[in-house]
Amino acid sequence: MAVDEAILEHVGCGDSRPTLRLYAWKPPCLSLGHAQPFADVDVTALQANGWEVVRRPTGGRAILHTDELTYAVIAPADDPHVAGDVLESYHHLARALLAALVSLGAPVEMKAGKDARHGAANPVCFEAPSTYEITVNGKKLIGSAQARRKIGVLQHGSLPLTGDLTRITRALVFPDEATRAAAAKRLLARATTVESVLGQEIAWETAAQALIRGFESALGINFERGRLSPSENSRADELVEKKYAHVSWTERI
Repeated sequence: MAVDEAILEHVGCGDSRPTLRLYAWKPPCLSLGHAQPFADVDVTALQANGWEVVRRPTGGRAILHTDELTYAVIAPADDPHVAGDVLESYHHLARALLAALVSLGAPVEMKAGKDARHGAANPVCFEAPSTYEITVNGKKLIGSAQARRKIGVLQHGSLPLTGDLTRITRALVFPDEATRAAAAKRLLARATTVESVLGQEIAWETAAQALIRGFESALGINFERGRLSPSENSRADELVEKKYAHVSWTERI
């Protein structure tokens, strides 16, 4: 999260180019949306599973990052690919995500629906419907969220590749076990993984290359592979030290 914010700051002031960053998480980590209450987290269960927790700079609800590909789109505020309001930019970037998943053989579609990204009732991202979500047979396949600042836009997204999506319910607080079980059942009915859709496991690198091709073909972008600059690295370290590693950020709500 610190690296994404460091890139956003550098892109926003013109020191770095617009960026598509693709990564995975080790160890698995529960990420909370920017405005999500920390009270949603079952800290004891999280520790028992060896999972970590972080608060994103982007909105939305909780995601358990494991067996997935995470993407971050980072662009200055005047970049045409993030132009307009939140929904307009979601719609535009979803074209690239659709193209990527179609290239993997997934029968995906984009449906406009009721936006529940900021709803308080549901702590699980993939269980909540959202506008311009990407689905397969009505089940959500990618969860995305944005942070919009004067300097630029950061959009995060999670593409579950394999595994049990209901594991996240073991990291969150529910009134009782019956409510937890019901949430897990709803999640399986409303979300899916790439492996479930295709009937075979797709390697992380294969999915990453598909996203790169999807953005290039759908949005007319030509990427150049790059590394973090010394300044980005330094700023990311500073953000870890002063923000992302501290309870004052993670548990601030």
